[in-house]
Amino acid sequence: MLLLILAFSLRLINENFKDLIAATGKASSVTTTLAIGLFRLVHLEKLNLAFNNFSYSEIPSVLGNLSRLTYLNLSYSSFSGQIPFAISKLSKLSTLDLSLNFAAVNPSKGLLELKRPDMKSLVQNLTSLTYLDLSMVDVSSPIPSVLEIFSSLTFFSCHNCKLFGKFPEAVFNLPNLELLEVSKNFELSGYLPEFYFSSQLKPLQICRIIASFNCSLQVLDLSYNNLSGMIPQCLTNFSNFLAILNLYANNFYGPIPRTGKSGNNLQLINLGRNKFCGQVPRSITRCSMLQYLDLRDNQINDTFPSWLGVLRKLKVLILRSNGFHGTIGAPEFDFVFPQLHIIDLSNNEFTGFLPSEYFKIWNAMRNHSTESLTYMHSTGFVFSVEYNHNYLSIYNYSMTLTNKGVNMEFTHVLDVFTVIDLSSNRFQGEIPDSIGNLEGLQLLNLSNNFLVGQIPPVIGSLSHLEALDLSWNKLVGRIPWQLRQLNFLAVFNVSHNHLTGPLPQGEQFDTFDNSSFDGNLGLCGNSLSKKCEDSETSSSSPPSSTLLEDEDLVSFFHFGWKVVLMGYGFGMVIGVIIGRLQSQEEMIDL
Repeated sequence: MLLLILAFSLRLINENFKDLIAATGKASSVTTTLAIGLFRLVHLEKLNLAFNNFSYSEIPSVLGNLSRLTYLNLSYSSFSGQIPFAISKLSKLSTLDLSLNFAAVNPSKGLLELKRPDMKSLVQNLTSLTYLDLSMVDVSSPIPSVLEIFSSLTFFSCHNCKLFGKFPEAVFNLPNLELLEVSKNFELSGYLPEFYFSSQLKPLQICRIIASFNCSLQVLDLSYNNLSGMIPQCLTNFSNFLAILNLYANNFYGPIPRTGKSGNNLQLINLGRNKFCGQVPRSITRCSMLQYLDLRDNQINDTFPSWLGVLRKLKVLILRSNGFHGTIGAPEFDFVFPQLHIIDLSNNEFTGFLPSEYFKIWNAMRNHSTESLTYMHSTGFVFSVEYNHNYLSIYNYSMTLTNKGVNMEFTHVLDVFTVIDLSSNRFQGEIPDSIGNLEGLQLLNLSNNFLVGQIPPVIGSLSHLEALDLSWNKLVGRIPWQLRQLNFLAVFNVSHNHLTGPLPQGEQFDTFDNSSFDGNLGLCGNSLSKKCEDSETSSSSPPSSTLLEDEDLVSFFHFGWKVVLMGYGFGMVIGVIIGRLQSQEEMIDL
């Protein structure tokens, strides 16, 4: 009964915190009020003050008096300053969450720091921890080796903590680890357990170590670090629990290991921005749950992996900036890549014609339903904490666009976002009319190829198109007047072709910069140095509405769609990167 009363009291404090602020006018006085009341409860076992606003107050040292605490959550609460040494005295803690205390004006910068005491001094007495989240705490130190003895640890996250030095390999020996996230620690270096050793025993030992913790591992995120070496084959032999494998932006090299057994739960594989070479392993087809595959910016030498089309849940395929080559050809079956709506093959060596037959069957790019807007994510990661509660985590993905060499990161990307980027290859021939089937398309980049012929008027039926880049090709003829119908078009680039005639007038075309048309000496228009003759202007006018209905070329524009992502630019490069793992506590009966 006593515990129930205490838990109810804490919920009241949480719910009425804003009222306390309004009554006192100062967060510091509220903190004092809380301290006077809470820290007299010496039998308290669980304290959750998450999702409040303590207006950059420091964490009170008197927390150390609550010696029976097993659960302490101060996340998302705008605490600031040095984390007090008193917390290290709470030796019974199994859950410690001090994550994501940041200023609203600068959410990328954390407010807490762990320097005096440092991380080692804080945790060395907390050997009962099962859940430790210090994300966005300024640690500015190596990961302490003392963590190697934390045999009960299931969740360890130090995202964006300014960690440096060598990552302790023995952390992989923790027998109960389910989530390990140390992303965005740019000076963190080291190796994953190496498979190739001179001793014949060591590979077996390493694989046993990995197997000992990956039996329950669900998320492995080591992105944005400086890790190097080859990935041991045994690292990919995860159990059915692993859903996220993210090694983005490191220095791993060598061939991509074969993926684990059939029936695994992998939903995302991100090996982008490393130095992997060789071919894409066909064992990836065993990952029937896979939604996102990013292999960009490596040294892969292969043909188009059309066999990935059997992955019926694959939504995002990023292969840009590798050595892919050859023709894409036609699909072997009509029902391949049924869910694909983002594909980036840019900056490779593909040849032949554009994949017109694929344009006919990429059904997920045909529709642009906005009835239920959701963000790209993986979900279902559950981590146990005290009192039959769980943390249910959602792993959100963000999109990076490169505009004229400047990276722009969107922290959330709608699940309806639809992109084709085939730029900077050696495609030839005409742009096929089948591109008009993809009515949900928002970004289309075919620049820097050897395309010929005219711009097909059917592109004017892509009513959701926001960015169209056809620059640096060999296109001829006039810019079709049908493109005036693209009311969402924010970026348009046809520079360095052989286009002629007048520019379409009005609508979005009055907003495009002149550089969009550079290198087309035959183009004329009011905004260009070359003005049009009257006869040219009149001949460029659209036909009557009756003729429009007869030709049935127009896909009528839906004005109800809300533009969510803007700011795209010429020469865009699409890539998926991994965002923060966001956790929220939910009541789940076990």
